[in-house]
Amino acid sequence: MRQDTSVILKKGRAKPVLRRHPWIFSGAIERIEGEPADGGIVEVRDAGGNWLARGYLNRESQIRVRLLTWEEEESITPAFWDRRLERAIAARRALGLNAAGANDRAATAYRLVHAESDYIPGLVVDRYDAWLVVQFLTLGVDRRRDLIVDLLSRHLGPEGVRGIYERSDVDVREKEGLGQRTGRLWGEDPPETVEIQENGQRFLVDLRSGHKTGFYLDQRENRSWLLHHSQDGEVLDAFAFSGGFAVHAAAGGASRVTLVDSSAASLKLARRNVALNSSGLAGKVRDPSLLGRERQYDYVEGDVFEVLRRFRADGRGFDVVVLDPPKFAHTRREVEAASRAYKDINLLALQLVRSGGLLLTFSCSGRVSADLFQKIVFGAVADTDRDAQIIGHMSQGPDHPVALTFPEGAYLKGLICRVW
Repeated sequence: MRQDTSVILKKGRAKPVLRRHPWIFSGAIERIEGEPADGGIVEVRDAGGNWLARGYLNRESQIRVRLLTWEEEESITPAFWDRRLERAIAARRALGLNAAGANDRAATAYRLVHAESDYIPGLVVDRYDAWLVVQFLTLGVDRRRDLIVDLLSRHLGPEGVRGIYERSDVDVREKEGLGQRTGRLWGEDPPETVEIQENGQRFLVDLRSGHKTGFYLDQRENRSWLLHHSQDGEVLDAFAFSGGFAVHAAAGGASRVTLVDSSAASLKLARRNVALNSSGLAGKVRDPSLLGRERQYDYVEGDVFEVLRRFRADGRGFDVVVLDPPKFAHTRREVEAASRAYKDINLLALQLVRSGGLLLTFSCSGRVSADLFQKIVFGAVADTDRDAQIIGHMSQGPDHPVALTFPEGAYLKGLICRVW
């Protein structure tokens, strides 16, 4: 029976829906039949009235409908949300990411639900040891917040989760007509810092006010690369945040690590993380011969662009430079300015890498494609009159999957370059 809350697409605009892309933009819609509430479930039909998919509506957003199912018999009931959450959680177990594990690959912090790429548009759930941090990024999931929290507590409470904390303090909610919100949703409040482990290293994480949900979980596999490529070298960790790359570099045998960040609070936490891993007993050093070796750490607070210019003027050099800047492009209109910023920072980094050294450079701007990012880095190399070889590509970890129908989910891209 045809329902009276339907979104009718314009002629010729059904193809993305048929290909299971989860977004329908306002420009693709001919009309809305009935009076569905924003955040409510609507049927999506082509111009001829044929049923295509089902999702939730928000007239406040340019993405008018976010699709949930392409199966007409699948209703959006509490059981639907339970099945989707259960599938995402099971997928993380299959990766071998075990909050109780003790092997090198085990991590006590990882992403459990990755929004559209886990087929739950707008929902992010990260686990940090005994706490979950959630973000409700869209109106559709925000309206189902209590249900989702209840389901998460039922699935993960028996597995040692003690509390669920909300970090919906992100600008993207404004595009959905939502304000920002944080606070405890279930169980216990998290402590001031929560200790996690990854790749045999330990970190203190500020779940209440740290970047993103507290830590850059998407870089876990990329940080581990430094365990094997830092020995005896001087490493520059630019945009260091709480020292994720720096700690791994030290564990890999770096003789000196320089951390640069504009935030005094981030560098303070980085100092604590370095201290937590400095004994060689607290953090597992890859090469036992490196135990007890004294390392030097420099902490530099300031604008990273200006600090790197000062290093260049002072003739500083490094064997490994890591560039992991924040998102420079939030919208399509910002891509051009972001490209200039990426080129500038990479040019500075290239001028600081010693001959034969390594540059690990990243972009987390989804609007900047991997192809464009590589061209930007090429432009920086050309302007330095140096030679560079790509010896590896990096991306987000497997707990941040990319649905093949949603290429926008591949936001993190990185290059490992040997510089001559």
